[in-house]
Amino acid sequence: MVKSLRPQNYNEVLYVGHYFRKGVPVLMDLTDLPDGDAKRLVDFATGLVFGRGGAFDRVDRKLFLLQP
Repeated sequence: MVKSLRPQNYNEVLYVGHYFRKGVPVLMDLTDLPDGDAKRLVDFATGLVFGRGGAFDRVDRKLFLLQP
């Protein structure tokens, strides 16, 4: 199972971390976010993946797959 999330603002990064820490791969769609907010979410996700020893793949311009 892969959880698909489309955050509407930076505060929704909480959901990305929640599913990822539970071991669920997360498809993070940032197409609705301005570039500045999208960059902040990518920075957070990169740290999350690095800290947990997972994988981070860019699927499209603002579409990312986080794998625990």
